[in-house]
Amino acid sequence: MNQFAIKGWCPGALRPMRSGDGLVVRIRPHGGRLSQTQACGIADIAERFGNGLMDVTNRANLQIRGVSDAGHAPLIAELARLDLIDADPDAEALRNIVVTPFWVKGEDTASLVAELELALAARRLSLPVKFGFAVDCGAARALADTSADIRIERDATGGLIVRADGAEHGRPVAPSDTVKLALDLAVWFITSGGATNGRGRMAAHIAAGATLPVGSTGLAIPARMMPPPRPGLLDGGALVGFAFGQLKAATLRALAKEADGLRLTPWRMLFVEGLRDMPQGDGLATEADDPILRVIACSGAPSCEEAHAETRALAAALAVHIPADSRLHVSGCAKGCAHPGPAPLTLVATTHGFDLVRDGSARDVPVLRGLDRDQIVTDPSLLGRTG
Repeated sequence: MNQFAIKGWCPGALRPMRSGDGLVVRIRPHGGRLSQTQACGIADIAERFGNGLMDVTNRANLQIRGVSDAGHAPLIAELARLDLIDADPDAEALRNIVVTPFWVKGEDTASLVAELELALAARRLSLPVKFGFAVDCGAARALADTSADIRIERDATGGLIVRADGAEHGRPVAPSDTVKLALDLAVWFITSGGATNGRGRMAAHIAAGATLPVGSTGLAIPARMMPPPRPGLLDGGALVGFAFGQLKAATLRALAKEADGLRLTPWRMLFVEGLRDMPQGDGLATEADDPILRVIACSGAPSCEEAHAETRALAAALAVHIPADSRLHVSGCAKGCAHPGPAPLTLVATTHGFDLVRDGSARDVPVLRGLDRDQIVTDPSLLGRTG
């Protein structure tokens, strides 16, 4: 069996995670947005205290890689100067909020996120480490496929609703009552037994038979889902991708200098505010049909101590063979950090080569075992469903 270590917590800035290339320091920008000054400052920090590489995560956070033990304290001091640090690791962990990057000035999103952040810091609820909130108040839902337990959304008429993940309907709510209802749902989740040993998710709790409290639900149908986002020019800016969500400090700095601000996304892309032309540069995915966006891969060996093999060069070599309507996930171990959910094709590194899972996750039973890396590259048809 493919074994991996279960950490039991998520990395942050104040509580970094050790990896094969040093400490991984995860930054959770307030409101999911970086100002130009903050973004340029992070680029400088990544070069001074890390290895100059950063990851945009599927939680819309930014990770600085390759930080030394000695460099962590001065790095934190610089992040504090940029207003990117919480009071303590527990407050940092609670601020697990994903924000639609497509909000516009003057609507509810920015104010709701700010209010929710303050409320979570004040209440200090004993929520599981993976428990999170999604603020998705556009006319179409951008975060419907993004992991979250409590969702603030629009309904079909444009009004605000609060919806427990796993529930078909939400409760209509006034802007002034939205955060209170969201936190009431979080309290109910805890008191009704949704969490065990620091773990638990809302959808699983409801699926197991938990009945939502009276007053927390209604008959409001969430707004339609928007199509999967792809790089390109949009209202208010440009959506820019990166191979495997990784970018260099110089790239972040260059984008920031062109932008009014940067918004992080759960699709490992950045929304660059104010751009009217797509940026150009090495490592940028700016075309909607770029094959590199059809593959997902974790950092792999040697960057991750849990990984059994290198992953990203293999994924890049296979990208051109993956159809536009499919996806390949290459995971260094059975944990599947880069893509916990199912994918049409998943390669999982083991001590005996790569296992292939079809229409499943890295933890599911493979249809083929022990495939050789060079064999896969030479004959991608082994995977099936390739172009």
